Amino acid sequence: MALEMRTHGLDDGETGVDYRAAWELQREVHAAIVDAPVPADGAPHGTVLLLQHPPVFTCGKRTDAHEKPLDPGGADVIDVDRGGKITFHGPGQLVGYPIVRLPDHVLVVDYVRRVEEALIRVCRDLGVTTARVPGRSGVWLRADDRGPERKIAAIGIRVSRGVTMHGFSLNCDVDLGWYARFTPCGITDAGVTSLSAELGSDVTIADVLPLVEHHLRDLLAWAPYDATPDYEARPEPPRIALVTPGA
Repeated sequence: MALEMRTHGLDDGETGVDYRAAWELQREVHAAIVDAPVPADGAPHGTVLLLQHPPVFTCGKRTDAHEKPLDPGGADVIDVDRGGKITFHGPGQLVGYPIVRLPDHVLVVDYVRRVEEALIRVCRDLGVTTARVPGRSGVWLRADDRGPERKIAAIGIRVSRGVTMHGFSLNCDVDLGWYARFTPCGITDAGVTSLSAELGSDVTIADVLPLVEHHLRDLLAWAPYDATPDYEARPEPPRIALVTPGA
């Protein structure tokens, strides 16, 4: 069974798919894959939803209350059932929701690394060098004379009944001003960037889409692969317990 790629809300002039509608679509696809027969040959079994959203902040299960934006600029702020902390989605950012059954030999952490590797290879194809930072999920650029370490792609997933949900976002030509409204993923010593910002020219979702599809098909075929070497490890952002006065 081939890995199905489905695009939504990516036509010219569209600002994307409402986050709650996409979440419901994820649940429907997830239920269908859970109930479908497992291929005997171990072939990829699932669907990847590729889309963009109108501006929205989504808060994973590790998000602390103080990390939510005080002024979300009119965007919704939604608590979700994926891992990780708060992140932003908006036009100009390619969002991917791989909804795939994990083979027995693929651990959850292995799956996350494969998705990260696919995005690292997409960036490399476009001339942007990236890697993982152990202790911090996603895809990163190394600190240089242009700024500190900066994230170009975010990862946040959930696995239920052996099938994945949620996924990744890759900043193409998204408005980076949205990230000034909160601390992405609770990380205070790093920044956020986009392909367009790094290359100094407009890189659109349409430019990136075929590369993402190609590398996801390759990495989610579950064959062995050569991983890109990691950057230096960084600590995971701490949880901060706020104490209410008089409590």
